[in-house]
Amino acid sequence: MSLISQWVDNTLEATGMDAVDALRAFFLLAAATLTPTPRMQTISISIPTPLRSRFLTYGPRATSASTSTSSAPPNAQNPSDESKGFLDYLATWQVPHSYFTHFYVASVLSSVFWVVQLLSRGVMFQAITSRVSEEHQRRSMSLTQLVICCALLAIQGSRRLWESFIFSKPSSSQMWFMHWLLGLGFYLAAGVAIWIEGSGALLTNKLNIAHLQMTNAPSLRTFVLIPLFLVASGLQHDSHHYLFSLKKYTLPEHPMFRGVVCPHYGAECIVYLSLALLAAPQGELVNKTMLSCLAFVAVNLGLTARNTKQWYAQKFGKDSVQDWWLMIPYVY
Repeated sequence: MSLISQWVDNTLEATGMDAVDALRAFFLLAAATLTPTPRMQTISISIPTPLRSRFLTYGPRATSASTSTSSAPPNAQNPSDESKGFLDYLATWQVPHSYFTHFYVASVLSSVFWVVQLLSRGVMFQAITSRVSEEHQRRSMSLTQLVICCALLAIQGSRRLWESFIFSKPSSSQMWFMHWLLGLGFYLAAGVAIWIEGSGALLTNKLNIAHLQMTNAPSLRTFVLIPLFLVASGLQHDSHHYLFSLKKYTLPEHPMFRGVVCPHYGAECIVYLSLALLAAPQGELVNKTMLSCLAFVAVNLGLTARNTKQWYAQKFGKDSVQDWWLMIPYVY
């Protein structure tokens, strides 16, 4: 057994789960740090305010958050000067906000890497599939589904990478280094999640170039969901282009932003929802691994959208966004 196979095998053995369940657990545990707060009827991070104000905001929102925290009454802030000093020290572990580009580099490289691994049945492919249970192998995606979904995820990652270059502006904004690490982990894990529930078909029939030729008529599911993916992707691109075109931070006036704080976040959730439905194994309504991936995306972006709405309210007045939806009209 190679060192890579042994490392993967030992890691999964330590979790007591097979590879599919371990991936689902990763996404859900990451999302579990963000929980609904019924009293506030919104999304709130499930850690104390001193941590949230230091580590969970970034970009222009971080400035507002730090100002708000510093102006709060002493008793409402930190439990002690000692803990405050420690938290302030951790908060200094920052990386440039431009490191967001690394997420999409990781996504594209992951897509390329796994195409090679799946076609060649490489070491990493064998190491992971050897840890997929027979139950998960029996309920497998078809090879056609797998090829389509891998291609769509590669398109999403490539588009976001392209946008991160052409829509970038000089900025001194920073983010906490753990955000950066978690983001890298998410995109690398998504590269595995998109195909792992097709491991049964991959082990039974070797994937080759011929499977890239779509000769059969598309199913109703494919006929509906691929256009949904493309529309959501296009709407997200248009939102990013509009935000980039703004000369300064102003309240968005584009039709897509009419009554919605972050429509581009809603579009990204629809992108991952369409992938979760497209990748559903035979006899299943949805791909549960990609659904877990969507849960992380939705909760993470939901929190950021809420912080953006608060920032808009502070900058442009509470009434300016009072009745605005956060991501998707009439949904959230």
